[in-house]
Amino acid sequence: MNRQILVTSALPYANGPIHLGHLVEYIQTDIWVRYQKLRGNRCIYLCADDTHGTAIMIRAKNEGQSEEDLIASMSQSHQQDFARFGIQFDHYGSTNSLENKELCGIFWTALRNAGLITERTIEQLYDPEANTFLADRFVRGTCPKCGLTDQAGDNCNCGHTYSPTDLIDPKSTLSGSTPVLRNAIHLFVELEKLRGFLTQWVEEGNHLQTEVANYLKGHFLSDELRDWDISRPAPYFGFEIPDAPGHYWYVWFDAPIGYIATTEQWCQANGESLAAWWKNDECEIHHFIGKDITYFHTLFWPGMLQTAGFNLPTQVHIHGFLTINGGKMSKSKGTFIAADTYLKYNNPSYLRYFYATKLTQRVEDLDLGIDEFARKVNTDLVGKVVNLASRVGKFAHQTGLADHYPDDGGLFDQGVKAGDEIAAAYECKDYSKAIRRIMELADAANPYVEHAKPWEMRKDPARENDLRAVCTVAINLFRQLTIYLAPVLPDLAEQCSQWLGEPIESWDQSKSHLLGTKVGKFNRMLDRVQIEDLEKMIEESKNTAEETQETASSSFCDSDQPLKDEPLADEISIEDFAKVDLRVARVLAAEHVPEANKLLKLQLSLGGDERRQVFAGIKAAYEPEQLVGRLVVMVANLKPRKMRFGLSEGMVTAAGPGGAEVFILGIDDGALPGQRVH
Repeated sequence: MNRQILVTSALPYANGPIHLGHLVEYIQTDIWVRYQKLRGNRCIYLCADDTHGTAIMIRAKNEGQSEEDLIASMSQSHQQDFARFGIQFDHYGSTNSLENKELCGIFWTALRNAGLITERTIEQLYDPEANTFLADRFVRGTCPKCGLTDQAGDNCNCGHTYSPTDLIDPKSTLSGSTPVLRNAIHLFVELEKLRGFLTQWVEEGNHLQTEVANYLKGHFLSDELRDWDISRPAPYFGFEIPDAPGHYWYVWFDAPIGYIATTEQWCQANGESLAAWWKNDECEIHHFIGKDITYFHTLFWPGMLQTAGFNLPTQVHIHGFLTINGGKMSKSKGTFIAADTYLKYNNPSYLRYFYATKLTQRVEDLDLGIDEFARKVNTDLVGKVVNLASRVGKFAHQTGLADHYPDDGGLFDQGVKAGDEIAAAYECKDYSKAIRRIMELADAANPYVEHAKPWEMRKDPARENDLRAVCTVAINLFRQLTIYLAPVLPDLAEQCSQWLGEPIESWDQSKSHLLGTKVGKFNRMLDRVQIEDLEKMIEESKNTAEETQETASSSFCDSDQPLKDEPLADEISIEDFAKVDLRVARVLAAEHVPEANKLLKLQLSLGGDERRQVFAGIKAAYEPEQLVGRLVVMVANLKPRKMRFGLSEGMVTAAGPGGAEVFILGIDDGALPGQRVH
């Protein structure tokens, strides 16, 4: 029986362009949707721009336009970029829609009636320069748990979550100013009251990858669930709460409801019922998201759906981040690459293919290495798949295809048998495995042509039937490969369809031969990737891309708001500076901290018998052995800080935005441990 499937990706925030990090998710989702449709399942792919929040309001004000005009232009830009990469939505909407506002009201009433809404006055960070309360993502500071600097307003890279008011030395990313505390009334969802349901949902039904379920049980469900702050006071661009004038639903409330609102718009356009998709147990619902918004989609969202009486997700598919050349996307390195910059230099099919070779069903980061990218595309797509067609294309146009399929030594039948394995890999989103299996078939097919030498057969008119037989085998093997690759490479599938005069519409076409037809004139399908073009792309990105510290998944309100350059601190006197005791120290030992993602444990000498233990957030930038013996500058009179890994007795000074871009301050030869830095 054919399945009924509704698929979504996280809604891109309408405050910036699409970049290669975003495209990991949308390409992953599009591949899965195309596979489902090729299998004959009824599958719709829905998405929308996430349009509300402080960032939109402030940007629109700075640019002298209305929020509505801003989000309209960004929606057009986003949809254009997606279309150019072959990402095909059945409908693309906006969270700033009447349908979404009405559905928010339905959810809100359900939460109210269930006794899940509470109201209380809280202290909230307020930016006195930007004149606005600060959402979590507009605050950065030092983690109160592990001491890691430059962390987000609600969670740290160490895995700890907290309130923005818990941050040490918080700074507003809107103005760079130090925020102040102000009282404000907020509305909360008491998520703890849904603990029983959420625990059962996480543990049962295969809704989540195993590592995700374990993460939720270990980090959140093991303790009391925090109330979810679901409102924001004016000024705020969004929907005002009907029974709380002057208060607005926080963007994270109305954004996931946008999935349903977009479905409603699609239903209106296609004469269908919303209930058939969101209140029908026979309908599967699949969300594809980045790992940075796991908490929202696996606890808040199921809780909202359950309370309001809508279908729960069948599965939430979570992927890792994108890195480029082993590091975070960076303007200085030219690796913060916008979608339109990539398209100036490269075929979008190449990125789709490369991502597919890397994507598995696990929550793993994906690295786009430039050399590996060129090698995979040139070797696999150009050297194996397209090469199979190009070597016989001219001859097949002259001979046509045979009426009966020739003996190929079992190659086509091997491909048919591999089809189920490839299909299973697509289904479970292990695209890397699917690609490996397809390339094994290509590796087996190419020697057939090489051995037959059709370019020599064409010289002898008496061997025309032999030439036709070789062309028939090669083209059928190429067509079979193209069908298997169609979810990943829709453009190649379309080229194959036009060339052979038969549209690729069904997975089962891979099991039957194409015989007794004419073949069109062969046109070049793919060109080799040139390293020079990739270098030009990176060079242009150095000049045009915005700096970011996110590894860039495509998620609601995540990495689309770049951090501003850090402003100079307030002026101090020489007496103030003298209070900071900077000392030269030598690294005696360095080691990883197994329990921490970002920390190295350093043993420092200040001369003589003076030793200090320091935990430094530099793991992504340095291997321990690189540090041993080095002279560094440390803050020697910093109050010791008790951490769960041990006592940190100072701070090593470094520059850079964080992550892999951290640079320890060096000392010229001649300085000695213990000497003061003036």
